[in-house]
Amino acid sequence: MCIAFPMKVKELLPDRHGIVENAGVERRVSLRLLEQCGLGDYVLVHAGYAIEKLSEESALENIRIMNELQDSLGR
Repeated sequence: MCIAFPMKVKELLPDRHGIVENAGVERRVSLRLLEQCGLGDYVLVHAGYAIEKLSEESALENIRIMNELQDSLGR
């Protein structure tokens, strides 16, 4: 099973890379799989790659669900 995390693009870097963030955690990821991506966009990140661009509404809903799952596990 693969899990992709919704993250917000905070910085665009050379060579189609970017810095993304969720819950204070920042990661450098490749944006090469996306046709377009800009600052403030939400993307699904898996294995160091942004694999899909999300609407803000969809991203925030995914984050809410992940937070609920984490809370239900007592973490």
